[in-house]
Amino acid sequence: MKKIIVGIIGSGFSASLHAEAFQKVYGVEVILKAVAGNSMEKAEAFAHKHHIPIVYSTYRELLEDKEIDVVDLCVPNVMHAQIAIEAAQAGKHIICEKPITGFFGSREGTDDQKNQYSRVALEEALASTDAILEAVKQNKVKFMYAENWIYAPSVIKAKRLLEAGSGTILDIRAEESHSGSHAKASKRLETAGGGSLLILGSHPIAAAIHLKNFEGRIKGGKPIRVQSVVADTSSITETPSFQAEDKHWVVTDWVNVETWASIIMTFTDGTKAVIFASFAVLGGIRNVLDIYTSNSVIKCNMTPNDGCMIYAPHPDIFEQEYIAEKLETKAGWNYTTPDEDWIRGYPQEMQDFMESIAEDREPVSDGQLARDVIEVIYSAYVSAQTGTRVELAAQ
Repeated sequence: MKKIIVGIIGSGFSASLHAEAFQKVYGVEVILKAVAGNSMEKAEAFAHKHHIPIVYSTYRELLEDKEIDVVDLCVPNVMHAQIAIEAAQAGKHIICEKPITGFFGSREGTDDQKNQYSRVALEEALASTDAILEAVKQNKVKFMYAENWIYAPSVIKAKRLLEAGSGTILDIRAEESHSGSHAKASKRLETAGGGSLLILGSHPIAAAIHLKNFEGRIKGGKPIRVQSVVADTSSITETPSFQAEDKHWVVTDWVNVETWASIIMTFTDGTKAVIFASFAVLGGIRNVLDIYTSNSVIKCNMTPNDGCMIYAPHPDIFEQEYIAEKLETKAGWNYTTPDEDWIRGYPQEMQDFMESIAEDREPVSDGQLARDVIEVIYSAYVSAQTGTRVELAAQ
């Protein structure tokens, strides 16, 4: 059995999801050897929880560990590029949480600088992405883009149905929304690179791109790409009437990122995808994907999922049991997925990544998908700022 030694950089929410997913990999022996984080106290608690023997005080110490084969980047977006490039130079394979990178400049400045912000952001985000992928290529390591939607069982089944049915995907409608992130880094352009469109929308956008690429390959031997985007964004939680309310059930302390976004993607075959992403939606996290083809309809309800529905007249009844991510109350009717991580594709994602290293092949979710997502999202920011349709570069 192939043995792969993993080091995790970061000790927050996504790191926990990944650590738990690694434990479910089969056919490959995965050893979680070390973790590094900004806070030694948090990193040590994380290591204890996930039975990781070594805690490094800095990520560079982890990269110097000769035994580690692959590093898993679960850090704020602003840190992705620098650490990924250094990891590649250290000869480590890379798992990188979405998005691969971004643009982290401020919107402050002269009127001309403000007017050009989104175009500069697009250029710089793509340049940063290309720098990562070039380092990966030059150092002959693998880049694995941690996009769990691609591995969700319902999306995998949808691909099988699409291949069996042989219809044309005409219209994709997808959404990821919830009541808002509590992570400080997600609330500022300077650390997040964007708001709901980048942080949430990257999932359904990636899925739409992946499905049209898949359709193109099985029908014509080459992927169908995104041709243009039209988008709108809003700081919807700054609405005066909402701000005046005494009680807020959604997160309100955003600094300078959008909290609502919609995007229309037009593909090179003329078909469409409509994506929504909002930090102002109650009732738990929404991960939904509807695929309308010329001869079928496929609905992928990752969450909420009605595999197990519960009712409680008081929130204390299920106080000790996890119900669902981003749920405001455990009272009333709720959807609780028996295995939420599995239904969203996290174990399957790490299974593919570990197998891609063991078998020396490319992962299903790779650097090209990561780049496509960045180009679409930052082109959408240009569209939202200018009020125009934005054509993507010919591929």
